[in-house]
Amino acid sequence: MERKVLATVNGREISNIDLENAIRSMNPQQGMHFQTEQGKKKLLEDLVNQELFYMEAKAEKLDETDEFKTLMEQVTINMLKQHALNKLFMSAAATEEEAKAYYEEHKDEFKVDEMAKARHILIKAATEEEFKAAEERIKEIAAEINAGDKTFEQAAIDYSDCPSNMQGGDLGLFGKGQMVPEFEEAVFNMNAGEISEPVKTQFGYHLIKVEERHEAGVSPFEEVAMEIINNLSQMKQLKAYEDKIAELREKYASDFSIEG
Repeated sequence: MERKVLATVNGREISNIDLENAIRSMNPQQGMHFQTEQGKKKLLEDLVNQELFYMEAKAEKLDETDEFKTLMEQVTINMLKQHALNKLFMSAAATEEEAKAYYEEHKDEFKVDEMAKARHILIKAATEEEFKAAEERIKEIAAEINAGDKTFEQAAIDYSDCPSNMQGGDLGLFGKGQMVPEFEEAVFNMNAGEISEPVKTQFGYHLIKVEERHEAGVSPFEEVAMEIINNLSQMKQLKAYEDKIAELREKYASDFSIEG
């Protein structure tokens, strides 16, 4: 990003980069308010105001007061504590090689069950008459889809009685044991891209489109690498912290006491 000076206060420049850094330092929800031109203008005014307060503080020699010096001493102490902890934790971060070794030795932890991703259209029914009507209706909808008059997703939006209708009938990724038996049997006997015949369950009649099939197996290392690195890092950092605390308590045993 090319640096552009947006304001100058007593010789101190405020640039577009300062503005972007200020936005990035905020939490995402707060930062969103300053992404517009109007928001950035307001933020620039705030940064100018802060510089004016800085000028006033220097003019009043607030940085020379005992109150300020005490405050800065405490800030320095806290920052130094945090810096020492950060250095310790960074030195104990797990490497990709360690993660790979863990993965190879613990592949059982990364087994995944057979999974499927599907959409469906549901016509609800409760009584015998409603089930007959639902079966006829689901066949009509299937005929529309097969004729190319509607996509499966659009038909789900237009006709399905399931709350998933607003997502085009999308049920996401699921495994065995998560759906009613009739629905599950249909899904796991279909190939990706196939649309089922009408399927009757306790809820009514369904039309199902399987979008993905994932066989049972072991997740590839690339999919779980960051999870392993994070978990190993947490364990290594906890061990490093406990070891360091033991070392420091022995080293500075005469310099501290805990009452009670």
